Amino acid sequence: MGRSRGGLTTKVHLLAEGRGRALVTRFTAGQAADTRELVALLDAVAVSRPGGVGRHRKKLDHLTADKAYGSKANRRSLRARGIPHTIPERADVRASRARKGSRGGRPPNFDSARYKDRSQVERAFNRLKQFRAVATRYDKLKSRFEATVTVASIVIWLRVKPDRASSNPSDRP
Repeated sequence: MGRSRGGLTTKVHLLAEGRGRALVTRFTAGQAADTRELVALLDAVAVSRPGGVGRHRKKLDHLTADKAYGSKANRRSLRARGIPHTIPERADVRASRARKGSRGGRPPNFDSARYKDRSQVERAFNRLKQFRAVATRYDKLKSRFEATVTVASIVIWLRVKPDRASSNPSDRP
């Protein structure tokens, strides 16, 4: 997203909810592998229960990610956590499995209709980029850039309409 002390780019890893609002963000150097960040993103999820009563919710209903997060270790971790996922298989992994024949195993399940929901994450990034300070990445320090993205995420959460309208007519103004 721009020049920083760590190099030419900074990667922002984002875990967004169904309406495209950021739940968790992590920052890495541009040359760092994406696949190693998925478990850390999942560990950082903590969604409050309605009314603030009870333990935070840590388990996702479903995860949709792009090919960069499709390693065997990530898929194994998602299965161990009981999180259903839709992640496409990289072409080189598919070719490797085909070369092995019957020893290559079965291809992972992939629901192309469900994968279209990944556009919510792209929209979340685009909403963040609407903030000039995030898009231009003039901040030289990682801590300041993280703060900028956090403030932008909070503003996005505050601007959005409520999730559910009350079904009770007496609750409406």
